[in-house]
Amino acid sequence: MNVTPKKQLGQHFLVDENILGVIGRLAELAPEDIVLEIGPGLGVLTRYLAQRVARVHAVEIDASLEPQLRNVGDNVELRFGDALRIDLPADATKLVANLPYNIATPLLVESLDGLPGIGLWCVMVQREVADRLFASPRTKAYGAVSVLVQLVCERTGFHPVSRTVFRPPPNVDSALVAFRRVSLPADYANVKRVVTGAFAHRRKTLPNSLELAGVASRAGAAAALGAIGLEPALRAEALEPQAFVALAEALA
Repeated sequence: MNVTPKKQLGQHFLVDENILGVIGRLAELAPEDIVLEIGPGLGVLTRYLAQRVARVHAVEIDASLEPQLRNVGDNVELRFGDALRIDLPADATKLVANLPYNIATPLLVESLDGLPGIGLWCVMVQREVADRLFASPRTKAYGAVSVLVQLVCERTGFHPVSRTVFRPPPNVDSALVAFRRVSLPADYANVKRVVTGAFAHRRKTLPNSLELAGVASRAGAAAALGAIGLEPALRAEALEPQAFVALAEALA
């Protein structure tokens, strides 16, 4: 490998092709798929995808990688830019990527409603993030991203990933996690605002956290919790995902 990974971009290039079969299986790749790949790096996964799907949209922040990505496939549309700041392709049906660790969580959250055409995600992320996505209430890992992902998706696959598949090897464990879109709650934008505010101060009670986040007054939040049969002294981590939908409706 003649490319030096950039630490400031959190680059850990996928180099071991043995993991590609696992990705293909969990992503349920089909010839008609239009895949969005964030952070193609050296193009190892990009080439694999291009040989199996109709089109690949590859978005890479590091323009210096253009020579490595130039000839990965005739059906690959390469774009350079920050995936959190540019408009991503609306026709993508699947998101399959070795996600840069520093953008994985916000990118996944924004894709839930920002990319409604995505029906299935198969992403390589830090193991801690993978565990957080489908964590259970009243656990340390359970947070806003857990609620938002679980309100929209169901998990379909999980596979631990060795550090040795990357260059340079990261200092943390990784995992592949796959999940399929099930539904998007009505008034999802409001639900998202309530969930984010509820966990903004997770050591506070829900009414206090929502007030501090500017979502609702403490009294209003307490009344909304009472209206759905919950105690005002609860913290956000105690609520099941669907309870947040009810809470958002009560607050509205």
